[in-house]
Amino acid sequence: MAPVAALTELIAFLDDLLEPERFEDYGPNGLQVPGGEDVRVVVTGVSAGRELFERAIDAGAGLVLVHHGLFWKGRPLALDRPAKARLKLLFDHDVALAAYHLPLDGHQEHGNNALLAAALGADRTTPFPDHAGSPIGVVAHLPGEGITPQELVDRTRTAVGGREPLAFLDGPDRVRTVAIVSGAGSPYLSDAVSEGFDAFLTGEPIERIMLEARENAVHFLAAGHYATETLGVRRLGDLLAGRFGVEHTFLDVPNPI
Repeated sequence: MAPVAALTELIAFLDDLLEPERFEDYGPNGLQVPGGEDVRVVVTGVSAGRELFERAIDAGAGLVLVHHGLFWKGRPLALDRPAKARLKLLFDHDVALAAYHLPLDGHQEHGNNALLAAALGADRTTPFPDHAGSPIGVVAHLPGEGITPQELVDRTRTAVGGREPLAFLDGPDRVRTVAIVSGAGSPYLSDAVSEGFDAFLTGEPIERIMLEARENAVHFLAAGHYATETLGVRRLGDLLAGRFGVEHTFLDVPNPI
């Protein structure tokens, strides 16, 4: 049986690692719902929702750790019935919930974008772009003469677990630099263009992006909001397991977006 760790120690480790205070985010980072004092099983997932919570409870979770939490700026402050049902599951089973959004995107070693860059074969990365004073993505620098556009597509598909990316391949014949902003990062294509990068990788596209990429001769890939953001939270769970000895399980609740 896995050892027990104090919830406060787990959250303190994550806060120290990710430094959420450095980011101007769209919702609270860190512990969102308190649970029991001790944790033996950590379940990770991309987005907080009822299915994830139900499966986490079945797995014996004391802490559910996600990228997209329950609370966001701008949403109605009153709880609706789905929100009540989600919270009731956590309360009834004394399960804690923690979420790290932009701090997990932007971490230059363990974040979604840094891990995507490593999966593409980058030999180094640099921070990109600036969001209110902090980088939330990376630029992957590929070694040697770089790779072909089709190889970029193939490596991206593998990196996100087999999902076929939407690709507009209107850039150079060799790809040496790939700006990466996971999730809903399409608006940052203009930053990649101004910096002169060869390609831009994100999660979900917006309507204007095809023409913007084509007319600026930059490769554009959208590999799925959900799919590009599975890597970071899994890494966090593995780090907790390695440091504290808790059991870690990643639960996939697929989302085609």
